[in-house]
Amino acid sequence: MKLFKYLTSMVLIAGLAMSCQEEDQEFGTILAPKALEVSATLVGADADNPFGDGSGEVIFTANAYGALSYKFVVNNFEKVAPSGTYTHIFSTLGVNSYEVVVLAFGAGGTTTSEVITVEVRADYSPPQDLLDLLTNGGSRTMRIEAETWGHMGVGPATQVWPEWYGAGPYEKDFTALYDDRYIFNIDGSVTLDTGEDASVFGQATPLNQTFGDLGLTPNSNNEFEYYPLADITGQWMLTAPGGNEKLTVTNNTFLGFFVGGSQEYDILYRDATALHLRTIGADGNGWFFIITIE
Repeated sequence: MKLFKYLTSMVLIAGLAMSCQEEDQEFGTILAPKALEVSATLVGADADNPFGDGSGEVIFTANAYGALSYKFVVNNFEKVAPSGTYTHIFSTLGVNSYEVVVLAFGAGGTTTSEVITVEVRADYSPPQDLLDLLTNGGSRTMRIEAETWGHMGVGPATQVWPEWYGAGPYEKDFTALYDDRYIFNIDGSVTLDTGEDASVFGQATPLNQTFGDLGLTPNSNNEFEYYPLADITGQWMLTAPGGNEKLTVTNNTFLGFFVGGSQEYDILYRDATALHLRTIGADGNGWFFIITIE
């Protein structure tokens, strides 16, 4: 009997020890990222142009031991960059100083932050007709131009038209695309209004990664035709790196069909009522959209 009790006690002690070891392995000390280093490279900077070439483009690079991802915060713009590299284009005319907050995210939601100051020159001033198209001097609501061929399409990232596929008029009326609205305000804010269905249309993988996996079943093209999503408000900005006009929106706002990527849209063509846009999706392809005045 005593031997049995002794053996039983030893088994219990061994079990507790193993349990503690397993807990230590699973819930060991969680440390915030260490030794965060941030650098900034001003595009075109040299001895004659210490503040860059006037494009306003700056490449930020962050690195920290134990970091899983990074976030860059510039004024009201926020960008998550898992690789630690982010390119920002500053648009305020002249030479201006900016503070950029960089956060390194580690296990368990831990963070380490650093602030870097850069002085950058920007020569681009958005033309008034483009500002009027987007804001009408106050606020403007825009939509996908569903009645036009190519209002949504895909092609090579270097192409200026949807070489592989362009949607015909109202071809996507079985999705959440056409009731979405994009509201641009003169104060620099933009709202993605997801319409009466409170849903968006987009690729399943980037939607799950960006907004959360809701357990939905994608269609045969790995798309969610109706992905529930509340309205989102972010910021918009116009730049012209290399002389090519670009519209950028933030805070996971987007235009048209969601494809992940940077939410930066090259303005390929514009007139008094519409913008023809191209963005590079998470898949590396060029995705094309036409948005027009409501």
